[in-house]
Amino acid sequence: MNHPYADLIGLIVEEQRAGFSQCSLQVAEHHRNPHEVVHGAVIFALADTGMGVALYPTLAEDEICATIEVKINYFKPVASGLIKCVTELVSRGRTIANLESRIFSGETLVAQANGNYSIFLPRKKVASVAR
Repeated sequence: MNHPYADLIGLIVEEQRAGFSQCSLQVAEHHRNPHEVVHGAVIFALADTGMGVALYPTLAEDEICATIEVKINYFKPVASGLIKCVTELVSRGRTIANLESRIFSGETLVAQANGNYSIFLPRKKVASVAR
């Protein structure tokens, strides 16, 4: 799948299968905040994208998903190096899925996120099915 935002921030999908993903990002100067550590939004984007990447292989051909809510806890700052995000599907219903991402710098857990995603047919698909 083409993902322009992931390309923009340098996010790489290393592994993807139904209910699992591993993504990474090499810290660059433009990822840092004024305190010289990775901006929380970069880590959040890694978790959110990792969740979508893990969920997409579970979707039916016409379905898509969208983030409903993500809660993230930041444990340690990251200034440089490779950040990895490991995501697993926790629960998958017909219209809602819950996933968990763990973000690491080396072996150190630096953040953890839990997210809920809506699973649905795009409006134009719903309209054509309803006819």
